[in-house]
Order: sequence, then structure tokens, then C-alpha cells
Amino acid sequence: MQIENELLGYPRLKIIQDPNMFAFSIDSMLLGDFVKIKKHTKRIMDLCTGNAAIPLYLTVKTTAEIHGVEIQDKVFEMAQKGVKINNLSHQIHLHHRDLKGISKEVGKLSFDIVTANPPFFKVPANPHLNKNEYLTIARHEVMLTLEELIIEAAQLLNNGGSFYLVHRPDRLTDILSLLRKHDLEPKRMKLVQPRRHAQPNHVLIEAVKNRLEGGLIVETPLVVYHKDHWTKPILDIYNIGRESYVTQSTQP
Repeated sequence: MQIENELLGYPRLKIIQDPNMFAFSIDSMLLGDFVKIKKHTKRIMDLCTGNAAIPLYLTVKTTAEIHGVEIQDKVFEMAQKGVKINNLSHQIHLHHRDLKGISKEVGKLSFDIVTANPPFFKVPANPHLNKNEYLTIARHEVMLTLEELIIEAAQLLNNGGSFYLVHRPDRLTDILSLLRKHDLEPKRMKLVQPRRHAQPNHVLIEAVKNRLEGGLIVETPLVVYHKDHWTKPILDIYNIGRESYVTQSTQP
């Protein structure tokens, strides 16, 4: 069942979700916050856009033109509804298709920023995948491999444009080698830990097209929880005050 929710601490933004099929997660908010918008940014592309959580979040930070690509029918329908109810059709443009080859449709080397919250997991040799097809496609590389994603990002970006990716730390070796293979130089990286002494479970990466000079900046890790509550950096990302969050989280 599709439901309309506020995009957490952003009451002017609504998002359409279906808890049984597809709902945005903290991954999208972490990535949206990690993106640095520059003054010259004119066009942004979000690959694997889902229900358009990242494009909606980015409208808080920029008036640039934002595109999103989603292949799944009902998930795309939720994205469309979300854009419409927020009156953002003038800024967010959605494409219902396989993202492979999207650069031929919207223009190669024509985007300043590309973002992606893709499927994290390789398909195992003897797969026991989720019976929910929507979740399987969202989580596993059934329809898109990591390299195919990076190839398309490189095709879309202009020289000096930035690719922003959220992924799993255990895929980091693959990610860094594939980025360099396709002329995307890693420039910033931030690990995300569920708790201060826990192993990281997400990594945020910015890579720049055809910019070899300079090194990789590894930022201070982001910690999500302190005891049972979100940390201040996470509350800031969600635009929620601590008192409001504690009240909501302790309701029965």
C-alpha cells in the first residue's frame, strides 16, 4: 500500500513509499548530504533513483536541473507521484528505463554531478534471493553490475564533474579500481559506522572525472547511533531537533 510521508525534518517535502515494496533508507539521506553543490552546478543525474528520495532531498540544496532514472514500474510510479505532489516537475525530470545507455538519451558529458545508491550485493552462484522482486532488484546486481553503473556515470559527466556513490565497505577494492579504470579519480571518502566502536557498514565516495592531480581525502567517520538515539550529525542531515527525535522515538 502506497503512503505519503514527510521527508522527515523537511515538512515541505513529501515522499511516496510502500513499506511492503520499497521505502527510502538512510543510505539516500547520507548520500544526499555528502554531495557538494558548486555555484556552476546546472545539471544533476541520480542513477537508481527509486522513489526519488535523493532528487527530492537535493532540491533543499540547489535549484539546478535534476534527473532521475528508475527501471521498476511501480517504484517509478511512486517517484512520479512524489515529484508531482511537491510541485517540482519544473526541476526534477524522471526517466522510466534501464539506466544503461541513458547518456545517449539525455546527453553525454553534460552533467556536473551524478549520484547513485545502487544495488550493493553481487548475485551469488547459488542464489537464495528475496521473493519480493522489488527488493531483489534494489539490493542485488540482478539488472545492473557495479561496473555498468560506473561506465554510465563516466559517460554522463563532463570533465571535472563529480560522481557520488554510497556502497558497502567490503566492495571498496572493486569500487576504487573500477573508478580509476573509467577515468573517475577518487577524491573524498567517508566511512559510516552504526556505532562508535562498530565496523563501518557504508562508505561514501566522491570521484572526479579526468582529474588526476591531488590525493584522496579520507574524512572523519560518521557515527549513526549513540546508545539508542541518532547522533547530532545524523539529526542535522534529517533536519530534526534532538528533543523532537527523542519524543518520536520513545512513542509506543
